[in-house]
Amino acid sequence: MSSALEELEAVLQDTLGGTVIGMRRTIRALTIALVARGHVLIQGAPGLGKTLLSKTLAAALGGSFRRIQGTADLMPADIIGVHIHEGAGRGEGAGRGEGSGRGFVFYPGPLFADVLLFDEINRAGPKTQSALLEAMEERQVSVERQLYRLPAGFFVVATQNPRDFEGTYPLPESQLDRFMLRLELAYPARQDELAVLARYGGVEAAGSVTAAAVTLGVDAATGGAPAARAVLAPGALDAARARVDAIHVAPALSSYILDLAKASREHSQITLGLSTRGALALLRAARVEAGLRGAQYVAPDDVKSVWPWVVPHRLVLASEALLEGATEQSLAQRLLEQVPVPR
Repeated sequence: MSSALEELEAVLQDTLGGTVIGMRRTIRALTIALVARGHVLIQGAPGLGKTLLSKTLAAALGGSFRRIQGTADLMPADIIGVHIHEGAGRGEGAGRGEGSGRGFVFYPGPLFADVLLFDEINRAGPKTQSALLEAMEERQVSVERQLYRLPAGFFVVATQNPRDFEGTYPLPESQLDRFMLRLELAYPARQDELAVLARYGGVEAAGSVTAAAVTLGVDAATGGAPAARAVLAPGALDAARARVDAIHVAPALSSYILDLAKASREHSQITLGLSTRGALALLRAARVEAGLRGAQYVAPDDVKSVWPWVVPHRLVLASEALLEGATEQSLAQRLLEQVPVPR
């Protein structure tokens, strides 16, 4: 008998997999982040389905959904919101403020959503990227000495182009650390790409619409954005999280994670290793991974399984390592091989 957590993944795999083809491993990672209350950064070349995947996930979850397109001229107020001075005669605007009559009324920006898609986040300037720090960590924003709470289930899915693309800004380390997972999208396998061409290129017979397209309101002929129609049963996410809370974490497993963190901090080719936030993210992700395989406890293999998503983007390499051709992924894998695994 499958648990609520396994059933949640099955629904997301069926729903998202019917729209974006060949991304089962990526959908599993999104499930882990969602259940563990983390945020996700998806990296890959343009045109691989990052935005469609994010929109389809938001549609499946229901709730409010907003999208921000990263551009060089995007300002913090464009995403957080602004105060506008309202006159006494404008009752509709005054009704949203702190009082009636003349005064400044706060108009929330797209940040105030259950699911936020920040497309091409690294095309936004550093000042705008930094405006997300408080929102992602504390689920609140400070504007004009006032605190505004974001929705309890605030979930960020950000996409970014590779850093060597024209017009991109590197994300600051403090923001990268707030993304629980970073997913790397590569070009799909030939068979999957043929299926994409058949489904969205008009090759299928006229009138042939997939079940997932009907459920999500996707135009199967044009690949249009999914309509915001939830497919998850009410309480499904809460039930999945309750299942994860019951999974046991042995002291030896916690020590193993801290040993990995210490190794990253002391490595000669790494100037900034895994933070405490990163170690906690690793444990939370491994706990969900254990639940997805039906286990009652977290094993070292669960840590190894989520390691490539949680750790590499948090490492800052020394200049000597970069000159030698080392990468975040290669050093992260080396750490995993060097630290002894507990029995």
